[in-house]
Amino acid sequence: MTAIRLLLVDDDPLVRAGLSLMMGGADDVEIVGEAADGAEVEALVDRTRPDVVLMDIRMPSVDGLTATERLRARKDPPQVVVLTTFHADEQVLRALRAGAAGFVLKDTPPAEIVDAVRRVATGDPVLSPTVTRQLMEHAVGSAGDTRRARARERIDTLNDREREVAVAVGRGLANAEIATGLFMSVATVKTHVSRILAKLDLNNRVQIALLAYDAGLLEEPEANGH
Repeated sequence: MTAIRLLLVDDDPLVRAGLSLMMGGADDVEIVGEAADGAEVEALVDRTRPDVVLMDIRMPSVDGLTATERLRARKDPPQVVVLTTFHADEQVLRALRAGAAGFVLKDTPPAEIVDAVRRVATGDPVLSPTVTRQLMEHAVGSAGDTRRARARERIDTLNDREREVAVAVGRGLANAEIATGLFMSVATVKTHVSRILAKLDLNNRVQIALLAYDAGLLEEPEANGH
């Protein structure tokens, strides 16, 4: 099995040392580089070709948000997991909108951080439904009418089935759960998710969820009436 190539980005050498120790203990993770600031990230990514970047948000020169935006704008970018001390703040939201695949708190148990890296490497977002709800409530609170109108315009380009899948993704459901709820195969769910990403020009499922919340879709009752 090929090891997941991981780049660590944090301005605190103690945090980096801790992460390095923690991640280095996993058989399927290889740390290919470390950076102390967002300004170093792009050159390091070119040199080390990581699959996943574990990115601190607050750094002195170039912050993790800007570094994430730059990375995700590249061709074939690595996945980004944001490291933060806050559950739901505006910077986390902006990082997710920029294409980060999720975030982990710095006080998360080591095994869960390793698991987050593994999940992101296979294309799964790392947001639990509970944390997703907290974030989305924050997002809706800061959205405003303009963002909602824009989000609805984009959602309107989806067909009914794609819209149902987008809502399910927004509720934090996994592909198997969506398949069961909408009476389709997991392969069909994956196809719908891929089409939604392509139609809406989004990077990942987290961005689908954010857009569904912005559009107000998740305030509507479940389609089955429960």
